[in-house]
Amino acid sequence: MSHDTKTKLVYMANQIATFFKSQPQSEAAQGVATHINKFWDPRMRRQLFEILENEENGLDALVLQAVPLIRKPEPVTHQVP
Repeated sequence: MSHDTKTKLVYMANQIATFFKSQPQSEAAQGVATHINKFWDPRMRRQLFEILENEENGLDALVLQAVPLIRKPEPVTHQVP
C-alpha cells in the first residue's frame, strides 16, 4: 500500500468520524462502523486494518472505537493459474 493511499484512507476515516461526532455519543462509533461497512469495499477495509497495525496511525479516537464493529475482510489469496 502506498503512503498516499494510507494517507487518503486515514483522512477519509477521520472525516467520517468528524461527522458522527455530532451524533449522540452512544451512537457515534456504530455510525462510523456502519458507514465504513456499507460504503468501503473489502479492499479499502483490508487496508484500514493494515493501517491499524501501526500504533501511530493517525486515526481519530472515534474510528478506533468503531474498529470492533467494522467487518474485517478475508485475506487475499492468490490463485495459481
